[in-house]
Amino acid sequence: MSKLDLTAIRAEFPALLERPYGKPLAYLDNAATTQKPNAVLEATARAYREECGNVHRGVHLFSERATKSFEAARGQIARFIGAKEAGEVVLTKGTTESINLVASSFGKSQLKERQEILLSGMEHHSNIVPWQLLAEEKKLSIKVIPLTDEGELDMVAFEKLIGPHTGILSVVWVSNALGTVNPVEQLIAGAKKHGVPVLLDAAQAVPHLPIDVKALGCDFLAASAHKAYGPTGVGFLWGKKELLERMPPYQGGGDMIATVSFEKSTYREPPARFEAGTPNIAGVIGFGAALEWLSRLPLAEARRHESQLAAECAIRLSEMPGIRLIGRPKERAGAVSFVMEGVHPHDIGTILDREGVAVRTGHHCTQPLMQRFQVPATARASFALYNTREDLDALMRGLGRVREVMG
Repeated sequence: MSKLDLTAIRAEFPALLERPYGKPLAYLDNAATTQKPNAVLEATARAYREECGNVHRGVHLFSERATKSFEAARGQIARFIGAKEAGEVVLTKGTTESINLVASSFGKSQLKERQEILLSGMEHHSNIVPWQLLAEEKKLSIKVIPLTDEGELDMVAFEKLIGPHTGILSVVWVSNALGTVNPVEQLIAGAKKHGVPVLLDAAQAVPHLPIDVKALGCDFLAASAHKAYGPTGVGFLWGKKELLERMPPYQGGGDMIATVSFEKSTYREPPARFEAGTPNIAGVIGFGAALEWLSRLPLAEARRHESQLAAECAIRLSEMPGIRLIGRPKERAGAVSFVMEGVHPHDIGTILDREGVAVRTGHHCTQPLMQRFQVPATARASFALYNTREDLDALMRGLGRVREVMG
């Protein structure tokens, strides 16, 4: 597709035809999960209908078909993120498992007592809790890059925090709560000056930004399929091959072993070493289909469209009486968070739902960030490439209705 045809794209998403409470659907909860195009629905169904065998283990036709499609999806992920080879891509349940894998395997084997784990003040809980568990076990400490009032990283503070005492920098690329796009090139360059490995949480970056892990120079990158039009329960960890080869298994079980005896087991090379048990085969195949579908679109134009919608949303919200934006980053992707004076975010979400507008309310799994801005929760509108200005108009009308109902 040479030009972004929103009508044609929206027609590929059956969910967008829904009319909640008789109203046209304005789905603005894409940072939580995106809707799925027919290409993904069909690929997932076909995997169960025509390729329902276990991967890597059978010599019969169904297993061979499943293995071929499964590994083709791994290759599709590798190409999409600019990896050197498919063997650098570990298939997981999602960003959360990918970060846990790094913390449990790389962290336990490579980090030394009294080293520091450097995070940021806008991390999702999945990039906080695994490191807390590791820090408690290995007597490590956690340092946090503070946020400015605009919802951006304080880069002066970062330069003071990073150093030879830092064991790893694990930071989100795009904030799921604020939409802030962090200066990851600058963060990686600062870490490399001190020989510090870098893990990027790219859950929100994959659907909105171009990614080339070779050019970035990070050491690990984690993401989820369902944020990028793919199935739930699937994701990946990309890691530099030399790092993956030094890491011990994260879980034990079938398919990750070379040999097993009651005395000793030996393990396969990465990525198989980290993929114990039967994976979500159909989900992985569906993820490959999602990335293939995305790759056929004019992605630069799609990203401009998403960015323009988010920017216009922020402007229109800031002009509404009683609305306060949470975070005003210079570079934003996808998400806009706000609060309304005298109205709890859950009430905003409930009333908007009755108007056919789906947004997210709550702390967005970023409670430390909410504490930083002294709010218990926000309402969040988040955009995908299939959203339209009509969706944005519906949000604004819905917020007018919130004001009417709540006085």
